[in-house]
Amino acid sequence: MKAVLGLEDGQVICGEGFGVEGECSGELVFNTLMTGYMEALSDPSYFGQILMFTFPMIGNYGVDAQNMQSQQVKALGAVCREICDQPDVKPTVREYFEQKKLLGMCGVDTRSLTIKTRVTGTLRAALVVGSDDGDYAVSLAKKTPSISDCDLIPAVSCKAPYRIPGKGKKVAIIDMGLKTNMLTSLSRRRGDLYVFPYNTPPGDIFDVEPDCLFITNGPGDPKSAVSTISTVKKCIGELPIFGICMGNQITALALGGDTYKLKFGHRGANQPVKYIDGRIFITTQNHGFAVDGDSLPEGCDVTFVNANDKTVEGFEDEHLRINCVQFHPEAHAGPQDTECHYFDGLFRRIA
Repeated sequence: MKAVLGLEDGQVICGEGFGVEGECSGELVFNTLMTGYMEALSDPSYFGQILMFTFPMIGNYGVDAQNMQSQQVKALGAVCREICDQPDVKPTVREYFEQKKLLGMCGVDTRSLTIKTRVTGTLRAALVVGSDDGDYAVSLAKKTPSISDCDLIPAVSCKAPYRIPGKGKKVAIIDMGLKTNMLTSLSRRRGDLYVFPYNTPPGDIFDVEPDCLFITNGPGDPKSAVSTISTVKKCIGELPIFGICMGNQITALALGGDTYKLKFGHRGANQPVKYIDGRIFITTQNHGFAVDGDSLPEGCDVTFVNANDKTVEGFEDEHLRINCVQFHPEAHAGPQDTECHYFDGLFRRIA
């Protein structure tokens, strides 16, 4: 199949389409991971975005459905250099995209596009599979609203509360588009999990008498999560609060802090972060926004910074019992150091 990618600045990239004919538009973002392509594609934080892989080939071990982070692919489309058509495990990525009616494009110089994104910043794009009409793709990209103008969270949050029973502490979870491994990491530590939609009022959370509140990752601009920020604000001082990725940003906003959009975000499984004691951890990340460390109120201490660009990767307030990180400890980068560091610490703090 023909396929074309149009960027808002007018650039047109032609390639080979896979999956089904169709079109989508959103931010074009790149991920530097070398494995875990299905985990990335099914991460709800990619909802509203076209995901480009910097690694030259994806699909070399087929589709690993057991480790998907949600029930289906959440990225709008996939862009890559090459697909492996003869992996040891079936189905292939190409077959999976056909079966699930997804949009993909290969045969792209992803290195060149990644370098461009790092120079210009994240661009809006349109992927059209089944056509090579570049002018149409560019016009579609230009019409695409900014991600900060999109309310993406309702589409990926759960629709009603549910419980995953455990014999340990009660953990109330606000689902902003959570990854499956977050529930796995909490359940592995015997957490009694109560999962709530993004717009749950604080009274419903207090009714289950939780031992702590946990806010998950999610797509888009954290400032769009007005109802969640309001709920978290009313829980501050009443419950220990923990957050990962967007949960980190929402908690900062609830405290009166600020967030801002990064030039091209952090997305990959090789992001180094520096802890306050000087240790370096290799982490998995997926975010396009960050917390402004200078905006955090008195009592909040930045605990992690990105070793590359010094952006905030975590903060805590011991008095208010708040501990949040920007990276994904449940994703086992390193391979398990930050999972144990964060989740074991979470349950120690509420013991």
